[in-house]
This record gives sequence, structure tokens and C-alpha cells, in this order.
Amino acid sequence: MSKSGKDKHANVRISTEVARQIRQHARSNLKNEVCGVLIGDFEDGATHVCACIAGANAAQGGAHVTFTQDTWEHIYKIKDRDFPDERIVGWYHSHPGFGIFLSDHDTFIHKNFFSAPEQVAWVFDPHSDEEGCFGWHGGHLERIPRFAFTDAHGGEPANVSNKPEPVRASDYDSDWEEEPVGSAKSNELADSGSDEDLSKLARTATTLFSHLAVLLIGGLLVWYFLPHIVVMPVPVDPQTGRPLKEFMDRDFLNSLSPKSAPAPGNSPAPASPDTSAPPTKRNDANP
Repeated sequence: MSKSGKDKHANVRISTEVARQIRQHARSNLKNEVCGVLIGDFEDGATHVCACIAGANAAQGGAHVTFTQDTWEHIYKIKDRDFPDERIVGWYHSHPGFGIFLSDHDTFIHKNFFSAPEQVAWVFDPHSDEEGCFGWHGGHLERIPRFAFTDAHGGEPANVSNKPEPVRASDYDSDWEEEPVGSAKSNELADSGSDEDLSKLARTATTLFSHLAVLLIGGLLVWYFLPHIVVMPVPVDPQTGRPLKEFMDRDFLNSLSPKSAPAPGNSPAPASPDTSAPPTKRNDANP
């Protein structure tokens, strides 16, 4: 990357020991932001981070941190003593519990104290263990899609493809690469999406059938316990409005009101003729 302009992403290589120290510093305060500077050099168009210095006496807050005069005095004292031949190649700070991004306050700090094209900003969230790196690109700050971890002996990069999480396009442009269609990761995401759709469909069907069952049971209970009228057709004489005689026999009445009809065998016997009256005398003389 050219040192004369802010044109390209910084190729960042950070020591695993430095990353461990940053994480340890961030976890020491899970409520407030902490900060520090990155020590290293610029070689072959890349930013190499080989050490870090914690920002003592910084003005800390839950969502901001500021390098005070005392902080800078402490940083330069440690740098001149332990890293006289190295340079300040950037800074780091924590975001306890609210993700990886640069706030307006963070952007102000970077533009005013770390404005060199190769200087970067490292952000770590101790709640989720997410981390990311930001650098200059096209005159503005952008999340760097690739950075590498190196071992303590300066060996080969331990991770040359640490891809960040997707970020909002309104914050800054991002050219990180998406997973190609058909890859193992994309297939896994597709399978998980299908499983989620099936689970939603099953929950919907279960809810629907449970509601229908409740309505059916409620209807049966209402019909069984509450009184209801049964309408039965009975033919009537259109002139008198009375039921027709042929439909008023005993069998028909029994079918309408079996409780009020006399029981079989208990019907009243027909009236016997009256034998107490004297017999009529017949007069044969009269024609």
C-alpha cells in the first residue's frame, strides 16, 4: 500500500501474543471500554503488530474511551524504554457487549491521532469474543476483510482468512467475500433454513388443530348440557287446525310422548253392558 495516500486496505499481521494481551485487557473491565496502542512497523506494504501498550489513566465510559494527556505520557514512556526502534502502528479498544464497529467518537480518535495510511484500529468485544480490524480505504475508515495472526517467532501466518461478520452498508462500504453457492457452509445454511421452515409449519398446524379440537368439544358440551327444542312435524286438518285423526292413534302418541302414554297391557278395558236394568218385555201382539 502506498504511504502517500489512503487508497487501499492495510494488510495487517498481528502477533498471537498481542491479540491475547488485548483480550486479557478487555476482559479485565466488562463494563467500561479500555484502550491502548499497537506497536510494530510497516514492511512490504503491510502493517505488522508485534506488541501493545495499555492506555493507563484513560477516560473510560460504558460506550467511549479517551486518550488523556496522562495516557500519552505513559505510552511514550513505555515505548521509549521497551520499543525504541518500533513505531505506533495503530490503537485498540474494547466494546463490552455492543459488537464490532467504529462509533463517531472512535472515528474522531482515529482521524486525529492515527491518521497515517497504514495505521489501524483493533476492536474486541469481551462479551462475545468477537474482534475486528479497521483501516483507511478511499479516504474513509472501513473494516478490513482479511488479517493474519503470526506466532511469537515471526513464522507463517496462523490465520490468513479471518473473515468479519457482515456489517451495515450505511456505516461503510465492505468488499468482504461471500460464501460461494454450493459450498459446505452455504449448504449448511440452506439446510438450517429448511429445518426452520418445517418447524414453523409444524407449529402452525399444531396450533390450528388444537383450536379446532377445543371448538368441537365446547360445541358438544353445550349441546349436551343446555336444553334444546326438538321440532317434529305433525299433519293437521287445514279447516280445524287440529291433528288428523289417523295420526292421533295410540302408537303415534306413544312415539311423540312415550312417558305419558299408558304402558302396554295397562290400557283400560272396554265398558261391559249394564245388566242391572230389567229386561224389556216384548209384546208380540204389536206388529
